[in-house]
Formats: sequence, C-alpha cells, structure tokens
Amino acid sequence: MEAKMVVEKADQTDFEGDSGGYYEWSNSKTPLLSETKLGAGKLLLHPLGFALPHYADSSKIGFVLEGTCTVGLVTPNSPEEKVVLIKKGDAIPLSAGVISWWFNAGETDVLIVFLGETSKALVPGKFTYFFVSGVLGLLAGFQADFVGKAFGLDQKESESLVSSQPGALLVKLQNGIKFPEPSKHIKEKLFATIDDPSCDVIVKEGGIVNTLTEKNFPMLGEIGLSAKLVKLEGNAMLVPSYVADGSVQMCYVVKGSGRIRVVGSEGKPALDSKVEEGDLFIVPQYFATTEIADDGGLEVFTIITSSKPVFGQLAGNTSVWKALSPVVLQSTLNITEEFEQLFKSKNI
Repeated sequence: MEAKMVVEKADQTDFEGDSGGYYEWSNSKTPLLSETKLGAGKLLLHPLGFALPHYADSSKIGFVLEGTCTVGLVTPNSPEEKVVLIKKGDAIPLSAGVISWWFNAGETDVLIVFLGETSKALVPGKFTYFFVSGVLGLLAGFQADFVGKAFGLDQKESESLVSSQPGALLVKLQNGIKFPEPSKHIKEKLFATIDDPSCDVIVKEGGIVNTLTEKNFPMLGEIGLSAKLVKLEGNAMLVPSYVADGSVQMCYVVKGSGRIRVVGSEGKPALDSKVEEGDLFIVPQYFATTEIADDGGLEVFTIITSSKPVFGQLAGNTSVWKALSPVVLQSTLNITEEFEQLFKSKNI
C-alpha cells in the first residue's frame, strides 16, 4: 500500500455561516481517499438551515448523526419530487446526478456524514457538487441571455431569475416557513434505519452489528454500496474480519472512543491507532481489521464498496479456525492436539 494509512477528522471547510456548514476530508490529509476512490463529507444544518438543490458527481450514503431533516429528491427527467423525513440513526443512499435539497425544520442542529465512492468523480477522493441556483449555481453560470431563451423570459425577467438567490450552498430561511410533508405515495424504500434494536448480531454485554445490503435494502444495488453500524459496549471487541470480495471499507467514528488495528499481507499492523468521535479511517482491499472499545463504548458507521459484501471472520464460531480439520489446524499453528482442542473450545 503506497499511501499512508491515517486516522483524521474533517479538515477542510467548504462553507460556514448562520445556516450551518459543510466540511470534508481532503486528499492531502487522508491520501487513501484518492487511491481507493472514496470521498467523505459532513453537513451541519442549524434550525431553518436549507441546503439549496444540487446534484453530485458521486454516489454516497448519508448517515444522520443528530437531529431530524426533511429531504427532497428529484431523479433525472422525473417530474416528481419525493420528500422524506429522516432522523438520527437513518441511512439514505444518493445516486450520482440525483438532485436533492435538505431542510432543518426542527429546533436543534442536524448533522449528517456522507461516505461514498468517487470512481467517476471529477477529482478522485472528493465529492463535487453542482447547485442549480445561488451565486455558485448553474443558472448564474449560464447568465441571463441563455436563461431567458431557455425559459421564454424577457431580459428583465431572466436577469431577476439569475440574481434572485444571493446565497451559496446553504441559506437560512425565515421563521414560519412550511416545507412539503413527506410523500405518502412512494412505493420504493428511500431510506432505512440502521440503528435498529433488531440487529443482525447481538452479543449480550458486548454490542450489536447491523448491516444494510442490497438484500434488505434493494436501492443500494443502484449505487453499489452497503453500510454497517457497530456499537460496542465498554471494553468490548469486534472480532477481526476482512471483506472477502475485495471491497474497501471506510469507517466513521460516530460516538465514543477506542482502538483500531488494521493488518495487511506483511503480518504486521498497517494501522494501529486510538480513535474518537469524528475520526475517519479506511480499510484497504482484503486487509483485516478489529476494534476495541474504551470504557465508555464505541460506535462506528462503515460503508463498503459493494452492495453484496462477503465478510470473512478470523475469530468466533464462523471463523476459519472452527472450519479447519484438527490435523490441519495443528500443523498450521504448530501446536499440540491438546492445545488445538483448547483453542477450538475457546473460539466460539
């Protein structure tokens, strides 16, 4: 692995104001982003904060860390606006080219982290956004003469349309404004709650693991990504594992602190680091990783660059150690038959 593995917080501010802010992880601080063609950003919306309609050059999954947010979605060439209400613990997939807007109608902040792939992005390792209005918007770029001809407006009308929105990226709306209610006629599942008590894996006094894949959330098949949420109790450990299909994992620490270790093909740690809330790290193809929580616990949200990931466990009841026949295991580890039996009895 040429690029150095690091643990970093969002280090670049793209916008910040009374409406909120947008922050991202840069390639300079997290070089594996460009090498693995991944991207990461974080949206903060203060009450009445509105992210102007836009589309991006990358597909991603947004995970709500705080608050409740109203989201509007318009797919290319569709006359229909789909509106959903997402809350803390929800994950929403977004395809490249889909137009979306985001509004905080609540009284507390909304915080959403976006993790995704940038294989077709203008800049590998970075999400590039195209806003339809505002001083950085597409209308402003086409200017009044083209806008007037496109919409059948006279010069004065087109100039007014182009310059009517003085904001950029995020704006704060007036109190009392009423945005659309969630659409009731939507047939497909547009978001899912990944922070769900009915999880895939529940270990008493250990923690939970929940995954969203194409199997239980078909929309993920459209963007080629899946997601996993791990919540560890104090001092609990997530057993070492790897993704057997060659997918890359990008992990964001939602809450708490702990230690992570990533091991590659050379039999030594490629990354051994303390992590805390707000940190991001990447696990390259086929590298194995494990997490251990501090006393206060640890929560990690992960995206995987496949909608049908295959995980391989390196400990526990489904691990390779349980599957190997006794003589093969003894020869592999160069241990006695007695120790092999002891090892297998512990590995449950």
